[in-house]
Amino acid sequence: MKRLMVGGLLAGLVLVGGGAAYVWFSGGSGEPSTPLTAPPVSTTAIAPTPSGSDLATSTTSAGAGPVTFEIVPVESRVTFEIGEVLRGKPQQVVGTTDQVAGQVVIDMADVGKSELGTIVVNARTLTTANSFRDQAIRGPILGSADDEFEFIEFVPTSLEGLTGSIAIGTTLAFQVGGELTIKSVTKSVTFTVEVSLVAPDRLEGSATANVLRSDFGLQIPSAPGVAGVTDEVSLTLDFAARPI
Repeated sequence: MKRLMVGGLLAGLVLVGGGAAYVWFSGGSGEPSTPLTAPPVSTTAIAPTPSGSDLATSTTSAGAGPVTFEIVPVESRVTFEIGEVLRGKPQQVVGTTDQVAGQVVIDMADVGKSELGTIVVNARTLTTANSFRDQAIRGPILGSADDEFEFIEFVPTSLEGLTGSIAIGTTLAFQVGGELTIKSVTKSVTFTVEVSLVAPDRLEGSATANVLRSDFGLQIPSAPGVAGVTDEVSLTLDFAARPI
């Protein structure tokens, strides 16, 4: 009987160790495969973007036209938050990356004509406060170590509540609906957005939404000490953008 118990314990340790090894090696290095670039916005419905010396005038005058802004990754951050029970204690897991790209065309005189381009996030670069968790995220959870699933994309399809004009110091609150793709699964998601024109050449804002990981088929691998992980995930994009 004792031999059977010892044998079972050793087998269990081998299985746990093998699982840990799989998670570790399947997560890869976390290095992006290619530099992140912003997909251009199609602006066929509005006038061309002002350039050069015309920019300052266009962004402050009542008759201003559209200006294309692009997210500045080093000044922006994508964050996810999810709850877990670790060793019997509930806690919030926070993951972040600055590898986000996207463009928005703001029509200064009539923001209702503005357009938001596809937002791209390199999921491979997401990090938390735990390196093993990071490997699990890149490996069995998001699969972002695989080039096929490296990027998360949000393709906007609607803008709600965006009306009027914008001037320096103005904050706009609206909603953006669209298609969010994670690990080749696409679901409709609506983000609540606030954007401020803080200077003629700078937009700042945030966008938030809650999603269910089960909607995207994201499974959490079994890990020692982790009793449960919530289904709901909070997503936030805090960004700064400059004209191009």
